Amino acid sequence: MNSIQKSEAIKKGLRKGFQDGSSKMARRKCYGYEVGSDGELVVNPDEAQVVCWIFEQYLAGDSLGKIAAGLERQGIPSPTGRPKWNREAIDKLLSNEKYTGRVLLQKTVSTGAVQIENDGLMGWFLYTDTHEAIISDEMFMAVQQEKLSRSKEPQNHIAMKLSL
Repeated sequence: MNSIQKSEAIKKGLRKGFQDGSSKMARRKCYGYEVGSDGELVVNPDEAQVVCWIFEQYLAGDSLGKIAAGLERQGIPSPTGRPKWNREAIDKLLSNEKYTGRVLLQKTVSTGAVQIENDGLMGWFLYTDTHEAIISDEMFMAVQQEKLSRSKEPQNHIAMKLSL
């Protein structure tokens, strides 16, 4: 089996897991959650409080930079454990539907050696009620709308396509 065949076999296996619900990607840990002894996501109360604060501050009009500075002032380490948060980490957190108790898989696709955003090229796989939500659907959608309104060039935001 050459490298292209091997890559295609891996991608096929991942998609099969997405389709039949057996993908471990759905239970991948993100800030605000821990993986329980049963392998399922459970809320980390301290981190969940930070997630809520970030969403609230963004809706209150704070920029990503101002939110990062606020987290640093409070002494809250980033998801990677660093003392400073960066704007990209906050932006990704604000776009992550996982905080609503859902998981969207196949947000990106591989085109050879490059990962690109899946802009409808392939189907998405949305799992619902997979774990406890940290924020409400309404807050998540309000943040996505706010992100679009602040954007100079609105791009395709998968989150806005979800029928929550």
